[in-house]
Amino acid sequence: MPNVRGPEMMETLERAVEAVRNTVGVAPETWSHALWTILLILLYFAVKRIATGLINRHVQDVTKRYIAAKTTTYLLGIVSILIIFRVWYGGSSGLLTYLGILSAGLAIALQDPLVNLAGWLFIMVRRPFTLGDRIHIGDAAGDVVDIRLFQFSLVEIGEWVDADQSTGRILHIPNGWVFKNAIANFTTGFNFIWNEIPVTVTFESDWRKAKDILQRIAEENNAFDSQQAKQQMKRVSQKYLIFYTHLTPIVWTKVIDIGVTLTIRYLCEPRKRRSSETAIWESVLGEFAKTADIDFAYPTQRFYFNPSEGKPETGGPAKED
Repeated sequence: MPNVRGPEMMETLERAVEAVRNTVGVAPETWSHALWTILLILLYFAVKRIATGLINRHVQDVTKRYIAAKTTTYLLGIVSILIIFRVWYGGSSGLLTYLGILSAGLAIALQDPLVNLAGWLFIMVRRPFTLGDRIHIGDAAGDVVDIRLFQFSLVEIGEWVDADQSTGRILHIPNGWVFKNAIANFTTGFNFIWNEIPVTVTFESDWRKAKDILQRIAEENNAFDSQQAKQQMKRVSQKYLIFYTHLTPIVWTKVIDIGVTLTIRYLCEPRKRRSSETAIWESVLGEFAKTADIDFAYPTQRFYFNPSEGKPETGGPAKED
């Protein structure tokens, strides 16, 4: 077999490549770019494998090993993409095209982080809540304890705990939630909330006396300064089209199937709703226990016989002279 020298081999390879180019109809630059792209991809996998092996050999902690491997993969991928784009789009015009494609790709890949960053700007500028506020957003509620670039944190209230008491859990919520969910702020502006306590007495009870007792108890347990509340309401009304004409406690009357419901409506501080209810209920229990003609109502079954219990006009017993 005759010896084939190097120059002759290269010449033969070039002729073969040229023949393929002419057959396929691909420009020489495109073949060069494609070849470099394949080499870079192979180099990426080779470096990645070597780096992963070094990390697995020298990093014993599972969590640190996972983070290091992920970070290395991301960095190698970004560098490889940059080089490949440089190969295909050399020069200024190609660089602008590359930057445009890269920006579009980043906008899609980092959609959630960008939305969260925009949410942070909205929170800082519009200030729907600040540190220390008690808010309800989406299905989460709690006191704001931290606001960062991509998320804010709440000390959770509610869930399995009654009356807006703390559960002890910390909720980390993406800032993008401010664009997707309604926000209820308990403490900004007007620092009181309305609370209601329904008290139901029997039909036979003296409901008027019960209502007077409940009104007096609500006023005695009134925990806020009415003048202070009016000043706060005046400040809030300058920013929002809201107003209240009645800020003092009031008792409303309603008839239901088991008796007369007297509902105490009063203002209280958001974080003292449970303690205010406790104080009012203890006073109600004490006062009703001392009153003979007032009884609490509860679901019961009663048989009504009209001939002996009804009014004379409806077929009941005749009145005695």
